[in-house]
Parts: sequence; C-alpha cells; structure tokens
Amino acid sequence: MGIETLPDPECEPGGLIVRVKAATVCGTDIRIYKGIKTRGVRAPSVLGHEFSGIIEESGDPNWRPGQRVAICPALACGRCRMCREDATNICESLVAYGYELDGGFAERVHVPRAFVAAGNVLAMPDHMNFEEAALAEPLACVINGQAQMRLDAGQHVAVLGAGPIGLLHVMLARARGAERITVVQRSRSRRDAALMLGADMAITAEEAAELKVDAAIVAVGSADLANLAARIVRPRGRINLFAGFPVGELPRFDLNAVHYGEHQVTGAFGLTLAQFREALHLIESGAVPAGKLVTHHVALGEAMDAVALAARGEALKAVIAV
Repeated sequence: MGIETLPDPECEPGGLIVRVKAATVCGTDIRIYKGIKTRGVRAPSVLGHEFSGIIEESGDPNWRPGQRVAICPALACGRCRMCREDATNICESLVAYGYELDGGFAERVHVPRAFVAAGNVLAMPDHMNFEEAALAEPLACVINGQAQMRLDAGQHVAVLGAGPIGLLHVMLARARGAERITVVQRSRSRRDAALMLGADMAITAEEAAELKVDAAIVAVGSADLANLAARIVRPRGRINLFAGFPVGELPRFDLNAVHYGEHQVTGAFGLTLAQFREALHLIESGAVPAGKLVTHHVALGEAMDAVALAARGEALKAVIAV
C-alpha cells in the first residue's frame, strides 16, 4: 500500500465528481490489504467504501456543485434473480467502491451515471457531519444482519465480538428495543466500550458458558465464537453469522447443537440501498450515535497509518479526513 498521484477523474454525462471529506477504515479494507479478501478487488486499486463528501462537478441537472452527499457504495444490476427477489445486496453483478471501482481513500471520486440514476447518491442533512455520513455504510450492513435474523424487541441478545461492527450491533439492538444485550469480548477496553454504548453486560467467552439468550450475533470471524453462539442460544433461538471467516479457517460448527435445539442460523452480507437510507436516518435522528465509534483522525497522506491502527485493534474507527 502506498500514496500515489493519479489523474483527476473525469465527469461523465449524468455522473458526478465528489471531493471526499471523510473516509473510514473498515475491517474489509484490512482484509484486502492483507490479501485475505480478493474477490472483486482489482489490483492495483484505491480502497475505501465508507465515505462522504461534497459535489465538485456535476453532469446531472438534479445535483449541483457544493452539495454535501453520502454515497451508497454498492450498485446492483436490478435484473438478476437476486435483484428480482429484492436481495440486491447479493446481486450477481454487484459493483462496489473499493472493489471494482476506485474507492474513497482519495481526494476525488468519480460517481458513475448508473450510481446517480439508481439513487445511490443521497443529500446529507445539514446538521450531520461527514464522518457520521461515512458510517452509514457499516450501519446499513448491521441493519441487514439483524433483519436476516428477525431480531425483535424484548429479546436477550448476545453480541460476540466488540469491534466496530459488534458495537454497531449493540447500538442498533438497543435502538430496536432489545430487553438485554450481553457482549462477549476478550479485550477489557472493548468490553468497557460496549458498556458505554448500550450493552447491559460485557463478559469473556469463559464467563458466557452459562448464558441462555434468544439470539446471538457472531460479529467476528472466529470459529470458537460461532460454536459458543450455538451453545448459548435457547431452543429455537437465532444465530446470525455476520462476520466472514478466513478462507482455509472455516469453523467446525456444532451442527448437533443446531439440530437438537432447532436453531435458526442465518448469514449476512452487505447492504441494500433501502438499508443505507435507513442507516442515514437512524444516525441523523440520534437513535444510533455511530459517531461515538470514531477514535482517530488522520490526513490522507497518513492513510497507511490509519489502516495499521485499525489492523492492530488500536482504533475503533479511524477517519481519513481529506
């Protein structure tokens, strides 16, 4: 990874040029950097799919320079079977920033005509700051995960892993009316963060052995945590495997626990445009104070430091401020 000077992007008819104001580092960026995640990623490419900014040039009469915008970074084709089933997040021809398209770790980003026409550009509320708008993407993914497992009010929820995603799950579950939220996390500092952000209890995996919960969210790709989830949910409880697991390290999942307990196990990948809109609203309203996750700010020239901070677990959310 390095800093390079590239030609300025050109604005196509119907498209936009957005000057990036904030881009946040995601765990997926780290996996791409380490070579763990390669599907859909061009090499070389500009990373960054969580970003917001200001329109600098417009090829669409509905948008004008100077408008503050958030970008839903994934575009579905709208034609494949998954799209026809409203599962646009797993579109067979999905195109996304930081993967097929150069992403937000840059001064300027080209927004293609197709993204604009599909509604992937959203005007930011006046009182929302850029880093909050950038966090709409991970929150939208969390919304998708909780929708897959049909997380309801009044439930006891366990969130396994208290990284940025796990903490967003805590905040969203609290906003959705969870009766009790228990976080399972090895790091003391992350347990403390979970308690500050809405968890009722934060414990280690060893302390969680006697839990009985209605639903468990596996928010980090750990085989041990996946199997813990299968053991602690009540009969007919729900498990969401939100995190991806490293290739070659897929867990030996306790299938008998699922079988005899009649558990419902779901996965979760990505987000839909509707979920991105919902995430922006939840952040704007204060229902999910996602901005509290931000612990570090760096300049674009220090983007590699931001990735390193996140990779070492020293930052919850590092913001690259351009």
